[in-house]
Amino acid sequence: MNITVKVWRQKDANSKGNFESYKLNDITPDSSFLEMMDVLNEQLLAEGKEPVAYDHDCREGICGMCSMFINGRAHGPDTEITTCQLHMRKFKDGDTITVEPWRSGGFPIIKDLMVDRSAYDKILQAGGYISVNTGGVPDANAIPISKEASDEAMDAATCIGCGACVATCKNSSAMLFVAAKVSQLALLPQGKVEATRRAKAMIARMDELGFGNCTNTGACEVECPKGISITHIARLNREFLCAAVKE
Repeated sequence: MNITVKVWRQKDANSKGNFESYKLNDITPDSSFLEMMDVLNEQLLAEGKEPVAYDHDCREGICGMCSMFINGRAHGPDTEITTCQLHMRKFKDGDTITVEPWRSGGFPIIKDLMVDRSAYDKILQAGGYISVNTGGVPDANAIPISKEASDEAMDAATCIGCGACVATCKNSSAMLFVAAKVSQLALLPQGKVEATRRAKAMIARMDELGFGNCTNTGACEVECPKGISITHIARLNREFLCAAVKE
């Protein structure tokens, strides 16, 4: 298949960016989107031009690095996938594919399609962990946890921190990410000791870093590659309210 790739090019964080179009021929429909980007970069290098900078690592939908906004959707025209799991068969011969970086004040552009997602790390450092002594490793059945709670905690823990929720939200809200990280601990006995402090500290840090408020539109849930539910945001709000009442 022959396609045109319209890519956002930006030299650095302080430079003004613009779109540049490149034609690619004989792209295999079964190749992944990142493999197509590799072909593009090989072509640019052969022409003596600078390749497109973009993040990638595992290429297995685990690391969350491949953050691209493709044809107006985070990770492209498919559901519950990352960019590396998107295949070219989702496009048609002759298509023009527009590729942009995440657009958020909390994720400043480093170069081309690369953004600085260290804000997520800073939010986690504010409280996304257990610091109290919970003792040694107990037997598997020593701490009673309902299957419903353990399943929901595991679902929340599948968040890979890719930033698709932020890129999709019209307010660039990180509420789904924060909610997932709070939920995976709030549902378990080990996480309840620091529950109120955790929710308050992580939300405060999120606000400091320039992320917006939740819009309640559910767009984040739709574009999340792991299908994390916005019901976790309701739990985050309850945890935050409890923290405010206790204070």
